[in-house]
Amino acid sequence: MSREDLPYRPCAGFMLVNAAGHVFVGQRIDPTAHGYWQMPQGGIDPGEDLRAAALRELHEEIGVGPDKVELIAGPSRPLRYDLPDELVGKVWKGKYRGQEQYWFLGRFLGENADIDLEAHDPPEFNAWRWVEPALLPELIIPFKRATYEEVLQEFRDFI
Repeated sequence: MSREDLPYRPCAGFMLVNAAGHVFVGQRIDPTAHGYWQMPQGGIDPGEDLRAAALRELHEEIGVGPDKVELIAGPSRPLRYDLPDELVGKVWKGKYRGQEQYWFLGRFLGENADIDLEAHDPPEFNAWRWVEPALLPELIIPFKRATYEEVLQEFRDFI
């Protein structure tokens, strides 16, 4: 099956910002993305509401429940990226060519102690930090940079 025959994996992402306007990023444990940082994101279950999926991923990956988040904005459109050739057929059991992502923005209402990287088994991240939004494209794995630039553009006025 060629790349063009493969669908995009539906995905929900969450840009979590703190009171200072910094964005949460976690350092990936996944060996294909080791050393890179990203915002919480993950697959959307069949029939799952986009907002519910984004909040579920936030809770699963970093232990932050909806009671610790003020939702600010949702997606105006899906954003897509393609996997590089060397990963097509290897990640997500070879079923997808990339992801179609729906991003949400929310303000973190909790304390740093509320963030729990062990909430997901196995954990997705081995470290986390708050960063200036402008640094996001530099931290993400290169094939996702354009998507992160679009997310920043989409939410710039709300951060």
